[in-house]
Order: sequence, then C-alpha cells, then structure tokens
Amino acid sequence: MTTVVGAPADQPLVIGGHTFRSRLMVGTGKYRDNETMVRAIEASGAEVVTVAVRRVDLDRRKAEGILHHLDPGQFFLLANTAGCYTADEAVRYARLAREAGFNDFLKLEVIGDRETLMPDTAGLLEAARILVKEGFQVMAYTSDDIVTALKLEDAGCAAVMPLASPIGSGLGLVNPYGIRVIKRRLSVPVIVDAGVGTASDACITMEQGVDGILMNTAIAEAADPVAMATAMRYAVDAGRLAHLAGRMPRREIAAPSSPVTGMLG
Repeated sequence: MTTVVGAPADQPLVIGGHTFRSRLMVGTGKYRDNETMVRAIEASGAEVVTVAVRRVDLDRRKAEGILHHLDPGQFFLLANTAGCYTADEAVRYARLAREAGFNDFLKLEVIGDRETLMPDTAGLLEAARILVKEGFQVMAYTSDDIVTALKLEDAGCAAVMPLASPIGSGLGLVNPYGIRVIKRRLSVPVIVDAGVGTASDACITMEQGVDGILMNTAIAEAADPVAMATAMRYAVDAGRLAHLAGRMPRREIAAPSSPVTGMLG
C-alpha cells in the first residue's frame, strides 16, 4: 500500500505464511502484446501475478511467451488452473505447474458452466482437499456463497477468493452483503476475484473489508491498460484506507455539518 501520512495503521497481508505489500493482484491474459502487459503490471504495483498454466507456453526461453517477460525475482508468479472443468483436470495442471518450476501457491479454479463461467463448488472442494494434502497453498476461486467458503477454509485453503460478479463481466460488486459475511466469518484472507470493471468498483469492493482484489480483464481490456492499472492501484489503496477509517453512519434525514449554537437576533 502507498504510504500516507496520518493514515490508520494496517496489518500486512499474509497468505500461507508469505507477506505481501500490495493488496492488488493481477492477471496476464487478454493483453494486445507482452510489452503492454509488463508496463501495466508494473504500473499496478502488484506483486502477485497470475499465469494460466493450461493457456501459456511454460518454456520461459521463448521470447513470444508470457513467462519470458515476467521476472520471478520481481513478481510473485501464481499459477492458476483457469479453464479447468473437473477436479481431476485442475489437479493435473496444478502438478504440471509445480513441475515447471512454479512455487507451491496455486489459484485453484474449477469451472462448472461454460456460459456463465461460474465455479463448480463440488469439484472445487474435491480438488482443494487433494492439493492441500500435496502441500499446495491453495487460493480457491469460488462463488459468493458463505457455506462453500467455510468448507474451503475447513479444507485447508490458504485464501478464499469469492467473485464480485462473473468472470470478465465488469459488472462490479453485485453482492456486497455476501462478501462482507464471508470476510466476517472466515479467518483466512479473503481476496475478491473476477467482475471488477473500473476503479470505483475496486474501491467499493475494498471498502467491504476484504484483504485484496485480483483482476485481469478490467486492466487488459481498458482503452489504456497502463493508465487503468495505475487507477486500480490507487483505488485499492483508497478503498482499504476508507475501510480502516470507518465511514460515517447512513441517515435518512439531513444533518448539518456545522453545529447549531443559536440564532442571532
């Protein structure tokens, strides 16, 4: 987070024993070219950068590949199982990522419906239990359902990642109540993933008290990805600071901003 004089004290973001400075995480898909991708990621200030294992060339030596442009010394590369539709498939690609040299952190996705890209919660739980036993620090992408979130925590996930709205929709946070309940009930970090479309969405999402946001399309498909990445960086910080500061109460009547001490006669 950007250092702000007079800002409320905050605790660092710790996931699976690893401490992160930035609460914004970003993806690597949908960019028009690798140069734009790298510039946008750098502008975002993100440390965690996700890579879809089944969609990229894992040979870092190839200049046209995404991994060739991402320095593991600069970014914390987080393998993800995007595009997997069964638990078996997700487990297989998780193991492939580990063999390819990724760390033990994994963003786990098991998609249940090709039209909405909503997660298959049963398959997700099955895969999570297997991978946790194999030593992975699983960060599980899921719906905004509290029951599933609690089961994922019980399965040993290092973080739970409920969606704001469907992947790539840009609809923003559609169920603030559900996200607040998940954050209140879980002890592991809650990272909102998918659906954020612009900086105001990011700010509102962080104001719910969540620990961070992961986004891709909102930056990659912006008219100016680098500028949008910068906006998202400040929006995440602003939303976090607003949450820590504590908003004023909502009222259904007006209240004067200056105290009334009496009328002059």
